[in-house]
Order: sequence, then C-alpha cells, then structure tokens
Amino acid sequence: MMLAKRLKADGVHLRSDQFDQILTAKRAKLFTVISCHSIEEVKRAQKLGADAVTYSPIFATPGKGKPLGVERLKYLLKRVKIKVIALGGIVGEKQLEALERVRPYGFASIRYFALAKEPRRR
Repeated sequence: MMLAKRLKADGVHLRSDQFDQILTAKRAKLFTVISCHSIEEVKRAQKLGADAVTYSPIFATPGKGKPLGVERLKYLLKRVKIKVIALGGIVGEKQLEALERVRPYGFASIRYFALAKEPRRR
C-alpha cells in the first residue's frame, strides 16, 4: 500500500490471500480490486468494501484449475452489487461474445491482447 501511495497510484489489485489488506487500501483512498475465485470470496470482498473484484478463471487457462464458466458468472452477477471483472482464458472473440451476454463490469486478459495481430478495439 505504501508503495502505491508513494508512486501516486490510483489503486491496487490484491491477491486472493490479501483480504486483510482491503481496509488498509481503502483508508489510503486507493481504488481496491481483489482476486476472487468463488462466490463466497466475492461476497466477502463486497462486505469489506472493495471497489471491484476479478473473478477467475472463467474459461480454461493453463495452470489455473477448473474454469468457473459463464453460467456461474451470470449467477454471481445477479447476487452481488460489486463490480466484477471477468478473468481467465479470454483469448478471442468467442469468449468476448459469451461475456457480452452476461455483462460483467469488464474483462482482463493478457493473451487476448498479446496474441492480437492488430490492436483491438471494442
């Protein structure tokens, strides 16, 4: 947190084992995102005051376990008010089309952008 403040960052992205840091980040006036991998974790992040969560993995991705899937994401979105950013296995238009149907706050990906031959605009 202190590094983020020293660098004048607007926010932090916490790992899924850093729930105890949410209040510290919020006190530091940082936009706070935390990685979540279950509905219970998302509800906990919301209760503790995080601004948003990444929820993953939605689709199959190397080394990240069984994908949660779009239907579970859809179920989650109906039950929480916190901003949910879909993450994991988003590599092309097929995944984006599936996400557009359930309307998360946004998505994050490395491979989607890294594998692009031309800059993508959505």
